[in-house]
Amino acid sequence: MKTHHIAGAAAIAFGLLTLISGGSALFGAVDMGAVVPFVLWFNFLAGFAYVIGGLLLMTGHRLALPVALTILIATATVFAVFGWRVFAGDAFEMRTVGAMTLRTLFWAAMVWVAMKARGRKSRL
Repeated sequence: MKTHHIAGAAAIAFGLLTLISGGSALFGAVDMGAVVPFVLWFNFLAGFAYVIGGLLLMTGHRLALPVALTILIATATVFAVFGWRVFAGDAFEMRTVGAMTLRTLFWAAMVWVAMKARGRKSRL
């Protein structure tokens, strides 16, 4: 099995878990403490993009890299705005810092895999 297949499957699983956890927090099934609403909504909606990005990566589609890069940039931007809000004194949960770090690193890895997969295709 090729690396981009495994990475795509991981992105799909990550997306589905994001939809479940984000949906539970948004729609009242779980009390998450001092959530930051724009981060929670972004992460929930991004779960759909994770699934799409994972499918594109898994199939080696030409849009896998631009989609993964878009998710990475959007995630890093939301993380930066979140950091600014924390610095300004807004309430937050420390697990949000960990989750956003994980999401940013995960999508950086997906971009790397998509770049490697694209490079292999162009040499064939």
